[in-house]
Amino acid sequence: MKNTPFKKTQLATSMALLMGSTLALPSYAQESEAVTPAEGEVEVIQVSGIRGSMIRSMDLKRSSSGVVDAISAEELGKFPDTNLAEALQRITGVSISRSNGEGSEITVRGFGPEFNLITLNGRQMPGTGFTRSFNLANLSSEGVNTLELQKTARAENPSGGLGATVNIITMKPLAQSGQNATFSVKGIYDSSNEAGDDVTPEIAGVYSNTFADDMFGFGLSFSHQERDFQQQAANIQGWQLQENAALPDLDPENVVDNRTNITDAAFFPKDMNYSITDVQRERSNAQVTFQFRPVDDFTATIDYTATRATTGTNTVGWGIWNNFGANINAYELDENGTAVYADISGDDGSFTASRETTRVDARSIGVNLDWVVSDDWHFRLDYHDSYNEIDNGYDKGLGSSGQIILGSNQLESKVYDYRAGEIPQVYVNWNNGTNEILPSEIDSNFSQFIYSPGRSDIEQLQLDGTWYNSAFDIPLVKIDFGYARTEQALTGFEAWSGLRGGPGFSPSFTEIFPDSMFIRNDTSGFLDAFDGGGAGMNPGYYYTYDFDEAIARQLAFITGDVVGESNAYSIDPYFSGAPSVSNVEEITDSIYVQSEWDFEVGDYYVQINAGVRYEETEVPSSAEVRVPVQVNWVAASEWITQFEDELQVQDFTGEYDILLPMFDVKVDVTDDIVARFSWGKSITRAPIGLLQGGLAFSGSPKIGARTASAGNTSLLPFESTNLDLSFEWYYDESSMLAVGLFRKSVENYITTTGQDQQFEGLRDIYQGPRWNEAVTALTAAGEQATDSAIYNYFIDNGYADENGVVTPNADDPLITWRTTQPGNSSDSKTVEGIELAIQHTFGDTGFGFGANATLVDGDVEYDPYNLNEQDPLVGISDSANFQVFYEKEGLSVKVTYAWRSDYVVGIGQAQGSSDNPATQFDTFGQVDASINYDVNEHLTVFLEGVNINDETERGYGRFEEQFLFARQYGPRYTLGARYTF
Repeated sequence: MKNTPFKKTQLATSMALLMGSTLALPSYAQESEAVTPAEGEVEVIQVSGIRGSMIRSMDLKRSSSGVVDAISAEELGKFPDTNLAEALQRITGVSISRSNGEGSEITVRGFGPEFNLITLNGRQMPGTGFTRSFNLANLSSEGVNTLELQKTARAENPSGGLGATVNIITMKPLAQSGQNATFSVKGIYDSSNEAGDDVTPEIAGVYSNTFADDMFGFGLSFSHQERDFQQQAANIQGWQLQENAALPDLDPENVVDNRTNITDAAFFPKDMNYSITDVQRERSNAQVTFQFRPVDDFTATIDYTATRATTGTNTVGWGIWNNFGANINAYELDENGTAVYADISGDDGSFTASRETTRVDARSIGVNLDWVVSDDWHFRLDYHDSYNEIDNGYDKGLGSSGQIILGSNQLESKVYDYRAGEIPQVYVNWNNGTNEILPSEIDSNFSQFIYSPGRSDIEQLQLDGTWYNSAFDIPLVKIDFGYARTEQALTGFEAWSGLRGGPGFSPSFTEIFPDSMFIRNDTSGFLDAFDGGGAGMNPGYYYTYDFDEAIARQLAFITGDVVGESNAYSIDPYFSGAPSVSNVEEITDSIYVQSEWDFEVGDYYVQINAGVRYEETEVPSSAEVRVPVQVNWVAASEWITQFEDELQVQDFTGEYDILLPMFDVKVDVTDDIVARFSWGKSITRAPIGLLQGGLAFSGSPKIGARTASAGNTSLLPFESTNLDLSFEWYYDESSMLAVGLFRKSVENYITTTGQDQQFEGLRDIYQGPRWNEAVTALTAAGEQATDSAIYNYFIDNGYADENGVVTPNADDPLITWRTTQPGNSSDSKTVEGIELAIQHTFGDTGFGFGANATLVDGDVEYDPYNLNEQDPLVGISDSANFQVFYEKEGLSVKVTYAWRSDYVVGIGQAQGSSDNPATQFDTFGQVDASINYDVNEHLTVFLEGVNINDETERGYGRFEEQFLFARQYGPRYTLGARYTF
């Protein structure tokens, strides 16, 4: 039979508003609640559970304009995943980034977290700390009814979602009459846990009630989760490019050069370290909602949302540090110039203890007034004030993030070997004639303490109106229009103690650490999910020590009287001077108009949406920058920038305006097939860190890493022209097949350019007259001119003060800094792809499955053979998801698999060279599962498993052989019960 198109009336739209959205967005999640039919009405049987959620999500997709996907709650308080990021990865085109083994941020169609906008009930949410990215791991799923993901441009939506806009729709008490509640309790067992509790709790609840014949509504949702777990990792901070001229002239027997793809460059690891981090995490969420509806045509809503996530970490680590040039004794390069084996003298091996407690607090208070003035006019006024604050100073003993490094430079050489297995191996040839240092030989290297809080605030006023056409006999259904003002302020600063305690083992303080302070551990069970990990790896041991004892001993002995006040040990993050401060504001005024047209062409029902959004944005920025005075050489491998005591205040301002048109066409080709075409423009504003004005110099400018960076408040936003074409076949009540093509052409792409600069007064000891004198003398004496040997020469010849600090002379050359600054490119870059999705249920058998895949390509990929600075699209990757389930007679079983191909995480590495090598994430695939059983109509028990295939994480640089990290977490399981009434 022929489908009769549903033409939205003023009453139907107002009912949709009252049923769960402050911005006229339908909330299908709440339709699962059974409603008692009035006399003479037809009772509608609603489908709940997994199948009901699939039907509601499918119906929302079908009825929407543009390309929209959604995930709906299965029942009140029962979202498919406890983590919203983990839930979103089930949507076609969505992949996620993980932190601590949990989904945290989303990538959509290859566009990473900062390209996607997160809204809560249509309100733009502040990013986590000094960033635009919103960490979804900090927001629980309780109280969330629907996640809507709009992939195409809409004039009515706040701008910023170039990849997509995700709208989190929460529970509204007036959406369902009377009292409704769900409470759950869970026990979480994380198989990786060693230091915390084996089982940690999670409690959650959703409650709503209406009063006075549904005139008043009250809703409350809350959750509290604790999780203890362990992360094991191996890590390299960066790879250093060495041109052929920088490689030493070695005996051919000590060199294996397999270079064929790259012949004029080699790459060496700056360090190699291993770590074990014990994590304790608590997450608390709550939302309170009040609604008042004195008459059917007016609803007032006030809501308050609060989240808090506190993460405490204790880390032990061990590893080596490298410098190159004359330090290199032997090496083997593969065909891409990567060192898979290197024997390197100088520098040190060390054992690290770190501690940090970070709290993330987010708050949002909002008021929404929804008024149906007449059959033709409908207005919505919405205001919210929200903030998201991150603070790493919640360790009661420190008030900062602290790192202690003990070790020794009493070694002949270190050997890095990555010719077999998945984990690089390290051998240290200590001066004691073995590959293992003794506790009595462990010395103080340095400690550092960093305090770096950040905060993002958004205050937003939105006035939206709708005019429904009843006056003119034309296909125009309605016109939406509105005005919004958004004021966003971002503030952050960083205080750094400097390297405390006479860094670099000179002078030596081995006597202050008793042998009993160090506990020897072997590596059995460490990274044993990787080939090359576990008991057989090298080094096969590591020392741990008490963090507080190490601090206490250094505070007591490494005083100003011993090493001078400038090198005295201190845990004060402000010890080295005032912090650098960053402030950025964005003030945006916008207006929009959007129209909907419904008509028939022959036998085809056609809906057209067309609109435009205009915005003006001003970006004032105030920077309090640290002014460098000189760079001191304080240890063989440590260089420290000295700054003026007073900060220099600098003010900058940028501004721009933009026009964002959009056009959607939806055609009912048959009763079951829908075709869509969309064209429109969308933007993402520049990353906050790039907008900050001022020039910042590295505080620890090691050789090969003398860098400075500047922001640019005049950066224009990324602007994308989007094309979408899709076909959807709804061949059964809960089954569908969809295919979509998309193309995004991005202009104003932000590129970072670098140049070598020198600044008057900043002189370089490196390759100055004294340095060259040392190299000549050491070479003449038949010694290897390593950085350690050169530093010792300086000390022996009186070029350092009594504390081992070398300061520059007037005849030293000026330092060459590699300074970088972002700017907008005139080139246009294109991303295109295909999305495929199917969901199918097998009649009344209870079985069903869903699968989707997204294949993405474009001219924004990273070229590992290009040694110039590059700006690829971060996050672009293929992805796929698969779900199979059984649900019948109170039993539901679901198994899901999420896969993502390798992708570029970012450009630049912590200790990478100035060619800005990439950081890439390897292919990842995770299996999750859940079993639910309804004991009766009120009580459900369930078992959930996350990462039950024990998937690990691995990252690399330019090439897979340039190892950057490997991480191991293990599976975790949840056993719980849910009670509904």
